[in-house]
Amino acid sequence: MMGIQRDRVRFNVGGRTFETTSTTLANAGRNSFFGALFDENWNLQPMNSDSDLFIDRNPDCFAVLLDLLRTGELYIPPAVPEKLLCREAQFYGVLDHVRAAKWGQFDGNRLRLSRSITGPAPGDGTAIRAGPNGGCCVAHGSMVHVYDWMMEEHPPINLDYQRVNDAGWIDSESLVISACERLGTGDGGMGLFSSSTGELRYKLQVSHDNQIKSYTAGALTFSSDYKIFSSCKGRSNEYGVGVWDQITGQQIDFFYESPGWSLGDADKLQWLNGYNCLLVATLFPRKDNCYISLLDFREKNMVWSWSDIGAPITFDEKRVRDAIAMEGSNSICVVNEYEDLGFMDLRSEAASVRWSSRSRLMTGKMSDEPCYPKLALHDGQLFSSMSDCISVFSGPDWVLTSRLRRGQGGSICDFSIGGDRLFALHSEENVFDIWETPPTSVL
Repeated sequence: MMGIQRDRVRFNVGGRTFETTSTTLANAGRNSFFGALFDENWNLQPMNSDSDLFIDRNPDCFAVLLDLLRTGELYIPPAVPEKLLCREAQFYGVLDHVRAAKWGQFDGNRLRLSRSITGPAPGDGTAIRAGPNGGCCVAHGSMVHVYDWMMEEHPPINLDYQRVNDAGWIDSESLVISACERLGTGDGGMGLFSSSTGELRYKLQVSHDNQIKSYTAGALTFSSDYKIFSSCKGRSNEYGVGVWDQITGQQIDFFYESPGWSLGDADKLQWLNGYNCLLVATLFPRKDNCYISLLDFREKNMVWSWSDIGAPITFDEKRVRDAIAMEGSNSICVVNEYEDLGFMDLRSEAASVRWSSRSRLMTGKMSDEPCYPKLALHDGQLFSSMSDCISVFSGPDWVLTSRLRRGQGGSICDFSIGGDRLFALHSEENVFDIWETPPTSVL
């Protein structure tokens, strides 16, 4: 019998015969192993052989993946190791199908706790960053531990006693890490590393007056046109925000800090595509006052700014602990230590914070050593961490619609969203949680 006859296709996989249809195979997509069997109009390519199409791979895994393409549902028999199945799925180019079947499209109101991972260094977890493919990295002091989407740890990245300040994923294979300068060594700054091997690919250096300067790199962010941004503190006047090319690693710009303002100590950077500007936020308690600004690198101009300098301090003090720009509503959302949300209009030159007391969620006594709240915006939903839970706000009025809480691990010191997962890092037990949206049932 022919390997391909009309709409039917037969494979010999590791000695076992499988028969399916072109419709099933087309579900794998153009960029898959099976997509190569079709022409540009999705018609099966003619075959010159009278035998079945032979593939020298694992037949048990092939059966699972073929059933996934038929039904959209994933069933893994006990005898098939999940790691082996994922390796085979990667060979056929259908790993995204496996991931999509294991958890659904991200929705903050439907998240469920999937699992928790205990870190190797209790008590000093400082940051967690979600990767684009469902993995993550966790900073512990001078170490960065990297996990793939199956939560298998890759070789850790050791910065030799230089404390990590931030980390960010350029893509699934590349991590940028910022660190403190170590006095007397010239070390510090930033480097781009392989996420799979931990190998340093290149250092991101700061040059002033044609001289390489040592510096401390802080908050990180990236733009869609392959630029890396980082807050920088040098030993003399190298305070500000540096810009590097993601491809070459070369410095391409630097926005110097002006007197009376703060850029080099920034806690938060965020690139705004619609404004073609960079949000820079330096927040309490890193500084006695808060400074939030939008920088236009084309004109070397600060186009919008706000600070609480001169604001009256009351008993019910509302210090800004995090900030995030919301381009869709031309506003910036801020949060204080009570998880009150505040909003500022980017269209107003004399912006002030409009606090929303209805979002005050704390009840009872705060923990003795609470972590400061963090904000994130994802797919039209706003997320705010406070103590041991994360609140989800939805709709144009940012109504509280759900809360995520795990009973152990202590306060959440950081969280991150990416790869259709939410990762939450706890401070006390250095454990991080993985929250996923259950897949939609196929009827």
